[in-house]
Amino acid sequence: MKSAVVLLPGLNRDRDMIAALTKIGGRAPLTVWQTDTEIPDVDLIVIPGGFSYGDYLRCGAIAARMPVMKAVAEKAAKGVLVMGVCNGFQILLEAGLLPGALMRNTSLKFVCREVKLEVANANTAFTRAYQPGQILRCPVAHHDGNYFADAETLARLEGEGQVAFRYAEGTNPNGSINNIAGIVSEKGNVLGMMPHPENLIEAAHGGTDGRGLFESALGIAA
Repeated sequence: MKSAVVLLPGLNRDRDMIAALTKIGGRAPLTVWQTDTEIPDVDLIVIPGGFSYGDYLRCGAIAARMPVMKAVAEKAAKGVLVMGVCNGFQILLEAGLLPGALMRNTSLKFVCREVKLEVANANTAFTRAYQPGQILRCPVAHHDGNYFADAETLARLEGEGQVAFRYAEGTNPNGSINNIAGIVSEKGNVLGMMPHPENLIEAAHGGTDGRGLFESALGIAA
């Protein structure tokens, strides 16, 4: 499968994401810049983490209004898989590709540590390599990861199986409602998540719990 990584000023996890996609998928992803108005034919588009545009206004607010995001939205509307991690999740929310909002952590502090994730839905294009309820290790590094949605939206997310990952075993690092760590779109082809699976894919990282997400999205998992 072909993949692409969106590059924006201030992102700092792009190299990690490119390395993960290359090592697991066997081919380097294409890269697209903020001013690009078209994205080549690919099967997966990834928006990595960092601090796009210095997190001015709101995290992801400026990035969501760049020309490349219109191209991402057009691809998503056609069914192409789109994944946003950390700041990428914030950008997807600001762009309206996913519902809800990410607020300041309840501690009002930047959090950088490992958490536990429960696979809340193993039947998505991003989680099929995992078992339902499987507990994963995964690092987080964010200041605005407190996911919130109004009651109606939350009920829809829960009822339609759009919650992909939850913080587990009391490791919620930010106060997210219902321990939500990652959600998928109504059609299931857009995923946003705060934890960084790209930083736990090989022995050098101390574990491989993040590999399943890439194997799923890249069509390697059955």
